[in-house]
Amino acid sequence: MGARRLAYLEALEVQAWVRRAPPESPLPAPAPEQHAQPSAVSPVPPIEPPEAPGPVTVSPVGGTLLPVQSVESAPPAPATDLAGVGWSELRERVASCTRCGELVANRSQTVFGGGNPSAGWLIIGEAPGVDEDRQGEPFVGRAGQLLDAMLRAIGLDRSTAYIANALKCRPPNDRDPQPEEAEACWPFLDRQITLVNPKVILVVGRVAASHLLGTDEPIGRLRGTVHHYSERRVPLVVTYHPADLLRSPGEKRKAWEDLKLALRTYRAAEGSGS
Repeated sequence: MGARRLAYLEALEVQAWVRRAPPESPLPAPAPEQHAQPSAVSPVPPIEPPEAPGPVTVSPVGGTLLPVQSVESAPPAPATDLAGVGWSELRERVASCTRCGELVANRSQTVFGGGNPSAGWLIIGEAPGVDEDRQGEPFVGRAGQLLDAMLRAIGLDRSTAYIANALKCRPPNDRDPQPEEAEACWPFLDRQITLVNPKVILVVGRVAASHLLGTDEPIGRLRGTVHHYSERRVPLVVTYHPADLLRSPGEKRKAWEDLKLALRTYRAAEGSGS
């Protein structure tokens, strides 16, 4: 395991064990016995693609991959007036949106999204915070720094993913988005998903996951399973929001399992040519 990846895992507070080099000896190593025990392995194994593409999940114990029935999302129907709208016009429409009076009155600017619009990965968060509202970019505060470390741990960065939020405006005092606010912003996010056309969607946080999947299930029941977004059946994996991980570092191990699940799902989709 390279020093760079060890540093990323350390940022996630995921313990990684490295096998020690055997001591030098002038005598040749004895031949192994017929029933020798296997050597110790790292508790964080190398990530390998699944043998057969398709939905996979992580079992509660041991991280065994098991086939599961995909879960279809049930989002509200997007506004038809965004059909055919490209990136530039979509950004302009977001910037001029006044659908939610309280959000408009309190925002400094809208936060459209950022990264690679042709990426195979789409990361979706909940709503901008104070730092994002000030800079106009998603995930730029402490939570954004942790998200960057999480992405680097699986070989990604902002040039190989696109990042957006379910809401494009910061809620006052960083409160949870209201259902009607998420509903009003939905057409913008749905159009972004269409334009990016990702191979996998990684949803961080309960609010975004609930809205994309049309469910009130807690995040603990949504994670660990490959869902599918709308009739387009884009694979979707749910994990904890980086801000929640900052408050509850003990959940970082679960988030690491979610990231590995998302990576396996991406590789399966890439291998199948979908």
